[in-house]
Amino acid sequence: MPPKFDPNAITVVYLRAVGGEVGATSALAPKIGPLGLSPKKVGDDIAKGTRTGRVLRSPSIQHNGNISMDDVINIARQMRERSMARDLVGTVKEILGTAQSVGCTVDQEHPHDVIEKVNEGEIEIPDE
Repeated sequence: MPPKFDPNAITVVYLRAVGGEVGATSALAPKIGPLGLSPKKVGDDIAKGTRTGRVLRSPSIQHNGNISMDDVINIARQMRERSMARDLVGTVKEILGTAQSVGCTVDQEHPHDVIEKVNEGEIEIPDE
């Protein structure tokens, strides 16, 4: 016969849980059952206690801002070593693509239009 349950005893139970999700009660039952606790209620309490906040970015949320082409070139020079592009022009295009992704304009123009101007030679990018 098992010993009587001591309500003042502190028992530590270790288990792995995914934050905010209710774990399988079958995994909790062998550890929690002998203590006289409900595995379902304990699972709900664990899920509630480990719930994490999520940052969801909606495609409709856009940053608004304008930067100059000089700023883009300066940023490209700073990012040059991390870039996979062969030359500074490619890095500038990467920065313009990022500006397009976040909804930023360059000299009051859409970044894709600026990329086309760079490709056509209307805007010259200095050598490194």
